[in-house]
Amino acid sequence: MQTTGALLISPALICCCTRGLVRPVSASLNSPENSSKQPSYSSSPLQEFQTSVVSRDIDTAAKFIGAGAATVGVAGSGAGIGTVFGSLIIGFQLFSFALSEAMGLFYLMVAFLILFAM
Repeated sequence: MQTTGALLISPALICCCTRGLVRPVSASLNSPENSSKQPSYSSSPLQEFQTSVVSRDIDTAAKFIGAGAATVGVAGSGAGIGTVFGSLIIGFQLFSFALSEAMGLFYLMVAFLILFAM
């Protein structure tokens, strides 16, 4: 059975071993020992990509328009398919209801995917 003293790790060991994990990749790539071997092609710092407020508003509006179109598709497909199959034969009414319900749930799922996954 191991003692608790053998299981304890000193904070200096943790700091030494995790320094490489915490260090960003860009810092390790731009270290002096690596940069002396390879010439620097660009002297300007990297600029981060920033989205403007207008482009975020356009993306939000596109999401709501797409979700609205998918919701309208629920009503249109349900009414059209239900009417066509329901008027053919009475035996197909259950099939037409199941098909229109499945298509309605599919369009509703697409609406939620547009709103929350994109």
